[in-house]
Amino acid sequence: MTKTFTFAIVHFTVAFSVAYALSGSILIGSAIALVEPVINTIAYFFHEKAWERIQARRQAAAADPAVPAGMTA
Repeated sequence: MTKTFTFAIVHFTVAFSVAYALSGSILIGSAIALVEPVINTIAYFFHEKAWERIQARRQAAAADPAVPAGMTA
């Protein structure tokens, strides 16, 4: 849990620094630093779901000898 917390601090710091550097505004930098991780977490959820489907298709294709190598169902 400590590693997760420290990564969150690093992520917030990087997001704030980039947003502040681009906008010159502490308010905008802070807002982006708070909103971006939430959006990123949601995107990661859907990314993981897509990869689960890809992995399932690959495993199904590997288990089916009728499917040529490299092809997916």
